[in-house]
Amino acid sequence: MKKISVPSSGFRKILLVKPSSFGDVIHGLPVLHALSVRFPQAELHWVVAKAFAGILEEHPLIHRLWVMDKDSWKRPDRFASTCSELRKLRRGLRDEKFDLVIDLQGLLRSAMIVRFTGARESVGFESAREGSRYFYKYRVRTQTELHAVEKNLLIAQFAGCERADPQFPLPHFGEAPQIVTDLGRYAVIAPSAGTLVKRWPAEYFGRLASLLPVPSVIVAGRSDAALGEEVARLSGGRAVSLAAKTSLRGLGAVIKGAQFLVTCDSGPMHLAAALNVPVFSIFGPTSPLRTGPYGNIHTIVRLDLACSPCFTRKPCLDWRCIRDITPEMVLKAIAAKGF
Repeated sequence: MKKISVPSSGFRKILLVKPSSFGDVIHGLPVLHALSVRFPQAELHWVVAKAFAGILEEHPLIHRLWVMDKDSWKRPDRFASTCSELRKLRRGLRDEKFDLVIDLQGLLRSAMIVRFTGARESVGFESAREGSRYFYKYRVRTQTELHAVEKNLLIAQFAGCERADPQFPLPHFGEAPQIVTDLGRYAVIAPSAGTLVKRWPAEYFGRLASLLPVPSVIVAGRSDAALGEEVARLSGGRAVSLAAKTSLRGLGAVIKGAQFLVTCDSGPMHLAAALNVPVFSIFGPTSPLRTGPYGNIHTIVRLDLACSPCFTRKPCLDWRCIRDITPEMVLKAIAAKGF
């Protein structure tokens, strides 16, 4: 594969631009690891959205974490402060004088950050959206049906890294809460997902929790606290809810100690895969080839339908790809793995 021309002294400062989402940030970790191996003397920086900064804070491989509050930038009432924050970000990034900037996001907003740096060497995807591809000096072409981790590693290879098995370096998560460790062996259930169309119904998750051979811990973000409580209520006393009660670090600690995780196409799915915790993931309109849990210890539960994956962002009229997957089908898949 073609590689960028690396100076004999290597790169001194490298910036990774991958603000969101949760799972996408996890998918960027193998690039961080590959760069740290290839350029051990370089300072590695990362631009991340405020909502997902917790998973990267105090990371031993990241010299500086640049946190952007992109959600507040969308608010009209914050226009003046947003402009001020963008000017400050531009000045700060330009002052660093990065030797190389890598955009793993591929959107106009991330490409503008690349432009802010003023770096001579910049790399992104040929398939980047919203015209962002025109902001890069180099563009890497990838296949459509390729997992996001593999796509990202193609950029790492272009930047001079050797091809190797992906590594997911994560910061220390600490210990899980006492309410979790008191359970002994447990499973984690993450019923939420980035879009409604990817979610398995709450009553299905509750029914599954009531049937599992081990108790379950329900996890979800603040906006889905009610969903977590509903799944716990429907479990017949077989689950406890920590929805909206953990930080991202706390979530990592809970998942790390689990026997397995059951979820949809979600951020916790990717975190579990990075922690080498077996995942049972329910897929409907999205493609497990592109965004499934990375690794060979995981199980995808999906229906073989001609219309799936369709990548729609709204449930269709029958929504069979999700609704026709029963709790018993998922339980059978779990039992087949010896749990």
